Amino acid sequence: MPASNPKKNSSERRIVFHVDMDSFFASVEVRERPELKNLPVIVGSDPKGGSGRGVVSTCSYEARKYGIHSAMPISQAYRFCPDAVFLPVNMKLYAGVSAGVMEILRGFAEKFQQVSVDEAYLIPGSGVRNFEEAALYALRIKDEVQRQQKITCSVGVGPNKLVSKIASGFQKPDGLTVVRPEDVRDFLFPLPVSRIPGVGEKTEETLKKMGINRVEELANWDVQMLSEKLGKMGFRLKQLANGLDFEELVEKESVKSISRHGTFAEDTDDPVKVSGSLDLLIESVHGSLMKHSFLFKTVTLTVRFEDFSTYTRSRTLSIWTSDVFVIKRTAMQLLSEFTGRRKFRLVGVGVTKLRERDERQTLITDFP
Repeated sequence: MPASNPKKNSSERRIVFHVDMDSFFASVEVRERPELKNLPVIVGSDPKGGSGRGVVSTCSYEARKYGIHSAMPISQAYRFCPDAVFLPVNMKLYAGVSAGVMEILRGFAEKFQQVSVDEAYLIPGSGVRNFEEAALYALRIKDEVQRQQKITCSVGVGPNKLVSKIASGFQKPDGLTVVRPEDVRDFLFPLPVSRIPGVGEKTEETLKKMGINRVEELANWDVQMLSEKLGKMGFRLKQLANGLDFEELVEKESVKSISRHGTFAEDTDDPVKVSGSLDLLIESVHGSLMKHSFLFKTVTLTVRFEDFSTYTRSRTLSIWTSDVFVIKRTAMQLLSEFTGRRKFRLVGVGVTKLRERDERQTLITDFP
């Protein structure tokens, strides 16, 4: 009998979990204030004190019954459900709960990848040998998160990251969906193409113009025609539509950028207000740079005007630095292009092309 290929068999047996917290910010708020249970809770800007500006960060499932969803303008959410409980974002609280959840998940994982404050992938140890055992293992994860953190999560289990990610959203809240390798196509094919990661509004519109509405149609479409319309993404999307995803879990993804944005309470063309707001954002960005010991090489400015038109400008420096005054000087120079034109609704600043700082290294700009 010929020897088996252990690498191939390992790949075929790969079992990937995607754990997604249910309406995370809102769930944490309800945990802290049990009297809010079963009420429509919306976390985001104050629709009254903030003059209806900003967007919904997240909302409870009771609020979703009114058609409210994340990223919806807070003013629209207020119109849909004026009796909802509106709460400000409390990132310090959520970050603490997130750290606790991720610590639990790491305890169940042989390989682990956190992808946001409220979701992560994990591969279990060798004790989970098949998808039947994986389902029981997922229930243990859900029970432990509920027991320790008093909030629920939904888990998707599949042969790769793509399938597990889509599966975790299937039976929310407090759901569990297991997709075995032999069931992947039956699971994916009936779905709208928008469920495939990477298919945003513009890509979905392009696909629909081609006559592609469901994943099955995308999976069977001619790859050359897809590439003509979508470039390299065409081949990638066809792979995903067929359930093929070979991306590995990465324990710690590198930070590619640090940015902050702020929306004004009222549209303004006051240069003092604009520069003052930008200065505060820069200080916050610099604080994150120092916390992670990063150097940067590119500064990016984002502005949004009263008509919602948005512009981005960037400038790459000749050296890496961590100097806050370099960020300020560069951002203000980029801002000068836009002053005196229209009223500002939002300003933002970010730094990219990051690298970790060698603690032995001292830059000229670091001296006071």
